[in-house]
Amino acid sequence: MSADGATVFSMATELSRIRNYCIIAHIDHGKSTLADRMLQMTHSVEDRDFRDQLLDSMDLERERGITIKSHPVTMQYQALDGRVYEFNLIDTPGHVDFSYEVSRSMAACEGAVLLVDASQGVEAQTVANAYLAAENNLEIIPVINKIDLPVAKVDEVSHQIEEVLGIDMGQGALVSARTGAGIRELMERIVRQVPPPKTEPAPCPARALVFDSVYDAFRGVVVYVRVVDGHVRAGDRVRMLGTGTVAEIKEVGFFTPKFKPAPALGPGQVGYIVSTIKEPREVRIGDTISGASGPVPQQLPGFKNIHPMVFSGIYPVDTVDYEKLKASLGKLSLNDSAFSFTPESSVALGFGFRCGFLGLLHLEIIQERLRREYDVDIISTYPAVVYHVALEGGEIVNVDNPTHLPDQSRIEFIEEPLIKAFIICMNENIGDIMRLVMDRRGEVEKTDTLDVRRVMLTCSMPLNEILVDFNDYLKSVSHGYASMDYEHSGYAQSDLVKLDILLNGECVDAFSCLIHRSKAESRGRQMCAALKEVIPAHMFAVPIQAAIGKTVIARETIKALRKDVTAKCYGGDITRKRKLLERQKEGKKRMKQVGKVSVPQEAFISVLKSGS
Repeated sequence: MSADGATVFSMATELSRIRNYCIIAHIDHGKSTLADRMLQMTHSVEDRDFRDQLLDSMDLERERGITIKSHPVTMQYQALDGRVYEFNLIDTPGHVDFSYEVSRSMAACEGAVLLVDASQGVEAQTVANAYLAAENNLEIIPVINKIDLPVAKVDEVSHQIEEVLGIDMGQGALVSARTGAGIRELMERIVRQVPPPKTEPAPCPARALVFDSVYDAFRGVVVYVRVVDGHVRAGDRVRMLGTGTVAEIKEVGFFTPKFKPAPALGPGQVGYIVSTIKEPREVRIGDTISGASGPVPQQLPGFKNIHPMVFSGIYPVDTVDYEKLKASLGKLSLNDSAFSFTPESSVALGFGFRCGFLGLLHLEIIQERLRREYDVDIISTYPAVVYHVALEGGEIVNVDNPTHLPDQSRIEFIEEPLIKAFIICMNENIGDIMRLVMDRRGEVEKTDTLDVRRVMLTCSMPLNEILVDFNDYLKSVSHGYASMDYEHSGYAQSDLVKLDILLNGECVDAFSCLIHRSKAESRGRQMCAALKEVIPAHMFAVPIQAAIGKTVIARETIKALRKDVTAKCYGGDITRKRKLLERQKEGKKRMKQVGKVSVPQEAFISVLKSGS
């Protein structure tokens, strides 16, 4: 890595002609489609290679129609002033579970295109992203999309942007990402309004910020960087200031959106680095890359540590796949700083890992990627949150797995995590949504009117009450019109109990969960009923019990398979039949004492889906 500026770049321009920006919006407001139109306008992709949602490279993204990972791309745009500008665009996810991706992308940008659907207006995640961009001191360009729709409410949405977000629409644009209308005007606004990158005057120590990374089976760890000072070239020896790892750069280049090698990366540019680093643990998101020799420069401001809020056990179906699962989780965690995993074991499931996620969608995506990309069959346990457990003597322990809950006699109290939820809904749905919130042990703190048709409810709720199906119920009662964003707001004491599931008198640790006492009985009944449907009949009766401590609060029984032992008795003494039946009964008692209940994989999935 070098600090001089003599290198000639294949795609670089002077610093004043570089524009780094991201596209932020609520889910389904058209971010990926807008990125497609920009790629077409700049002729960054050949017509024969073009497809819709071009930057959504994962099959999961294309199937679900959502962006999961941030995707950078470098474009060359010839403006109306005749000059060629280098646009470094980062397309970001819209779902609340991937908000950390948005935050990381903003660290590599100077501007943000805030996209709002003309038919939907300002949504919960729109507000959250706007505030996040303001906190990162980005130049925000408000853009109203889908103006071609018959139901577009351009004037109304413009008013919402100015009143709710406090952003002047005089600095914005009206576009249709589908038809391409207004895209040229937007590109010109980016040229005029997004400031060029700032850098230290040469000579200065070379520095680059790591904002993402991926694992390549052939090239090892590919690091995504924003160069802040100096230049990065192939052959340079570099140091990761956070981890201390020293490596040699093998290749640098740009995203077009495919990897395109280049002689070097200069100040203000966004690109990738391939080096001799092969182990995912040697790279940390938010780290600073600098030259291996000479004085160590000051580390760049990184990212806030993202702490997972939802935990679930992930186990291989076949125990021989344990090492394969471990390696796969390591590769997934490389470009997902919000995902964590630690080894754990279960009596019922064997050896596996305790994994941390930001939300249930995040959990689902990781599980699906394990199956598709790494060909690992897995079983996952019921999701749980992190509880603060106060013990006698004042000690506080964090518990993310119900099986690790200390003995009840030692517990003074338990605190559960709370969230502050922001729900935007139609006026006619306020009553139904307030009832839903209160049913989940929450309360509505404030109601703000957005316009004549919509309001924003500010609610305080326990995090574990929204984990599984709260969003489904929210969409159902609002006919699909409500949207929600949330932030964590600390901990509060609660009357929580440990709910265990017993099969044939034996506790199955994988089914244990912490739950509020008022909901324990109904939850226990749901779990017992769900297990009864999926556990096959055995040669002996199998009782399924839900218990709090030694108190059974719910029960179902799977009847035994029964052979007709009297089938060959034709007439004769009745006592002969009675003896045969009694012998069968005694045999089943002995089997029940020594027999093991086999639990199929479907049982764990069924219990997960039965929750509320």
